[in-house]
Amino acid sequence: MMSAPIALAIDAPDLATALAWAKIVDGQISTLKIGLETFLRDGIDGVHAIRAAAPSCKLFLDLKLHDIPNTVAGACRSISALIPEYLTVHALGGSEMIFQAVETLPSTKITAVTVLTSIGQSDLDRLELGAIEKLAADLAQMAVAAGANALVCSPLEVKKIRTLVGPEITLITPGVRLAGGKFGDQHRVATPKQALAEGADLLVIGRPITDGWKSGGAPGLASALGNVLDHLRS
Repeated sequence: MMSAPIALAIDAPDLATALAWAKIVDGQISTLKIGLETFLRDGIDGVHAIRAAAPSCKLFLDLKLHDIPNTVAGACRSISALIPEYLTVHALGGSEMIFQAVETLPSTKITAVTVLTSIGQSDLDRLELGAIEKLAADLAQMAVAAGANALVCSPLEVKKIRTLVGPEITLITPGVRLAGGKFGDQHRVATPKQALAEGADLLVIGRPITDGWKSGGAPGLASALGNVLDHLRS
């Protein structure tokens, strides 16, 4: 059976927990997303250990690089041995920064983050940056023109962005919640089925699955994952 188009956010409190999560989901989802919390604590050796625990999963390294082009190129060289499937950079870093990341890691999908799903329209209003939908779309087009071959956007912008960038660009959506679930610090959300229907290729899901670990350990996480998979199949 094909694994689900889910990137599990491995925001675990320690490496042992991260390894346990990886083993449980291996073979059921396509991707593991390792973000700043885990990467800064466990480093490159931790990434290798997590990958070994889930050998069928792709690696999504979510570092959201955002600096001058030369520094981002150097950061890309520093993690090049990991050969991640995806590496995030902030689209707001600009065309040259994105281009340098693409040039440095040609085997990786440089993934430009448009507007974080934790940001609401009121945040942009205070900065006079206009509508979220337009900003996300403009950043997406700029990033793709600079060479990015994947984008991160909320489920609410994914349909518009798909029409602008075409079918070849991988669209990744965080802010995915089951109906009735807690939003937490996310503002622009949708259910997994809604996000896929709007044009997403890969769903970033963390707490709707990993909160099961807090309440029930390994069986709890497995059950929470099962709920998400059942939602996608229904």
